[in-house]
Amino acid sequence: MIGASGVGKTSLVAKFVHSIFSDKYLTTVGVKIDKKTVKAGDTDVMLMIWDLAGDDDFQRLQTSYLRGTSGYLLVADGTRRVTFEQVLEIQTRVAAVLPGVPFILALNKADLAPQWEVTDADIDQLTNRTWKVTRTSAKEGAGVEEAFTDLARMMTAAKERA
Repeated sequence: MIGASGVGKTSLVAKFVHSIFSDKYLTTVGVKIDKKTVKAGDTDVMLMIWDLAGDDDFQRLQTSYLRGTSGYLLVADGTRRVTFEQVLEIQTRVAAVLPGVPFILALNKADLAPQWEVTDADIDQLTNRTWKVTRTSAKEGAGVEEAFTDLARMMTAAKERA
């Protein structure tokens, strides 16, 4: 889980792993690790989910946390364009460390769609670059299971190709 502070990374993990949502904001310090098994086709995949502290002006992503990564979920807040722009820059840095590793961009807070600053044109630009983009809502659960399951499928396919 990689993205700017306050985009909902921890909330997405809590919804996915524990089926809970809390609107209380607690900043992740360092890394929090959870796990859950998902079905990727005929294969059971154990996801070890590292919820990394937000990447912002005060704290940069610790690339040492990325060693051994099989895939990652980039997360941006659809209601804050700045987090979308930050995640594009973060992905460039991560891709330099993890070239060819599968990822999905989760545009979070789909339940607040009327307030979104990220446009369909922004999303289309990324999908045209072959990015997998999923709209998610940690609050309502929309797209959450799909994002993690799709990532597990992508990681399984990449492992089979290797």
